[in-house]
Formats: sequence, C-alpha cells, structure tokens
Amino acid sequence: MIVIAVLAVSNVLANRVLPEVWYVPANLLVVVVVVWLGRRVVADDELGLGQWRRGAAFGAVLAAATAVVMLVALAMPVFRQLYQDRRVDGEIGAVLVQALVRVPFGTVLLEEVAFRSVVPALAAQGRVGRPPSVLRGSVVASVLFGWWHVLPAWNLTDANDVAGDVFGTGAVGTTLAVLFAVAGTTVAGLWWCWIRYRSGSVLSTVIAHTATNSIGYLLAYAVTR
Repeated sequence: MIVIAVLAVSNVLANRVLPEVWYVPANLLVVVVVVWLGRRVVADDELGLGQWRRGAAFGAVLAAATAVVMLVALAMPVFRQLYQDRRVDGEIGAVLVQALVRVPFGTVLLEEVAFRSVVPALAAQGRVGRPPSVLRGSVVASVLFGWWHVLPAWNLTDANDVAGDVFGTGAVGTTLAVLFAVAGTTVAGLWWCWIRYRSGSVLSTVIAHTATNSIGYLLAYAVTR
C-alpha cells in the first residue's frame, strides 16, 4: 500500500535523517499526502473528516480526564519518578515549543490522521468476497502504529531512568524497551481507534492525544527541574 510506504519513509526521515527544524513541516506535508491518497479511495465520513463539533466534545472530555489522571499520578511518589525524563532538559521556551508546536503539529496530527483516519479506513475496505470491517481496519492500523514507535523508543532506556532500571541497559535493555513500546502503543492504538469511530471524528483523538503527550511533557519538565 502506497500510504504505508509513505509513512515508513517519513518515519525514518523524521527520526534519523532530517534536522530537527524540519520535523514539523515535513510531517505536515506527509499529513497532506496521506489525506489526499485516502480521499481518492474512501469518503470523508469514512476517514473521520467530519462531525467536528462532536469530535471536539469527545476530545475535550478525554483531555480533561487525562489531565486529572496525570496530576493525581504526579502527586503519588510511586508514579512521580516516571516523569523523570532527560529528553525534556532545556529552557522553558524550548519546552513550550515542544509541547505546543512540535507535539500537536509534528507528532500527533500525523499519527492520528495516519493511524486513526486513513490507514484504518483503507484497511477496512472489503475486497472480493470480504465485506468491509471496521475491526479489521482498526487492528491493522494499531499494529502498524505499534511498529511506528520502534525508532522513537530506541533510546528510551538512556533517556528515562525508570525504563533503564526496568529493562536494563545495552542491547538487551533496548530490545525489551522497544518491544514494550510496540506492544503498549498497539493497545493504545486500538483504544484511540475505538474513540475515533465512537465519536465519528478524528478530531476527538487529535485533541485527546495532544493532551496526553503535551501535558505529560510539561509535567516531566516540572519534575526534572
């Protein structure tokens, strides 16, 4: 599938090739490309490109719930150490750019459009002798979403002390951390797909996913400082 090939190339470019300054514009370009490819095959409703008000309402509720859960976890010493991540080292200006620009427009928008909109809609399409299946589309998209996180998780044990303690260091630790990340994001992908189809709009998961990543990023900065 052309969409999967485009995503695979963009993943390698974003994580291993392109300078950081190109991360957001390059991923926004990929969003435009995969939406264009998706709309050539399926309708906007099947892509979740509609029902914006309903999607915004779902997303707002999930974002609020996410904030509450994260703040409660932060207040508990056993979970507080999970926020100690060296990837958030830096000045507050740079951290705000990461949380308010890079995360929502560089990471979340592409992941949600790709793995909760275009890929599941295309994978759900029926072939000869096979009727359309939202479940099939969601599973395929979620598995690919899991593998999407191999490169981002590659240095997890070096950046996060808890991950290093749990999985160990070296090649074995890296392998275990990557497998855990793949499995965890696959399950998360299934949850996000359910939300996207329940709400009828990919905007719901864009908002909720942004809240999860950005709030977590800001809390990690607060803890590490």
